[in-house]
Amino acid sequence: MNPAHESAVYTHGHHESVLRSHRWRTARNSAAYLIGELRPGMAVLDVGCGPGTITADLAELVSPGGRVTAVDAAEGVLAQARAHAAERGVTDVEFAVADVHALDFPDDSFDVVHAHQVLQHVGDPVRALREMRRVCRPGGIVAARDADYAAMTWFPAEPGLEEWLDLYRRVARAGGGEPDAGRRLRSWAQAAGFTRIDCSATSWCYATPEETAWWSALWAERTTLSSYAAIATSGGHATPSGLEALADAWRVWGARPDAWFSVLNGEVLCRA
Repeated sequence: MNPAHESAVYTHGHHESVLRSHRWRTARNSAAYLIGELRPGMAVLDVGCGPGTITADLAELVSPGGRVTAVDAAEGVLAQARAHAAERGVTDVEFAVADVHALDFPDDSFDVVHAHQVLQHVGDPVRALREMRRVCRPGGIVAARDADYAAMTWFPAEPGLEEWLDLYRRVARAGGGEPDAGRRLRSWAQAAGFTRIDCSATSWCYATPEETAWWSALWAERTTLSSYAAIATSGGHATPSGLEALADAWRVWGARPDAWFSVLNGEVLCRA
């Protein structure tokens, strides 16, 4: 047994600036590569569901007759997921606390097992994928999508954002995660025992003044107010004044009328 996952830290935490980003996510903008595989009546496991916006979409896509079980390691955020499902009138969904390294479900329980932006944050992504494979029925699908921080790109050039990216990657790795997960998904899936793997990549692009203002503001807040800030300073990676300078760089960049930012995401559909 690899105990590495026990020391992995969720770098982002659940500050409002983080959840604001997570609530923006939908199946359409974050799981389009999976939508064509979903059918009414399917049983789906949504790993690392966060505030549940993608979860609710998945439940609607497998209705009628389907059901989604949504799990997250943080019990607190599940209350938001439950509230979101209730607000949308989505009833074919249940929520539970779970560790992706040791899922509390029998073998062959689900037709689809989905994880969005999860594997970059765990200590043992191969073990996590093995667990996802274990609970997936023969002929089912294990789907994973993760950002690749080193592949993020933006315009115009802003030295402060370069410093932010270097710092973020160092802090994430010090916490046991892998910020450049997107490019590693195929390799991890192979190591987990999958032989039929369909790979793809899609991006989020923030290109209007409203989008870049939103994106820069939430990262400015994350940089100084979220768990990431506490981890960066307590670990000796940055000082509070240094983080404030990086937050200012985000604000300056976001105020530019020609600002543009793209996040590359790797994706895998693994046939169980």
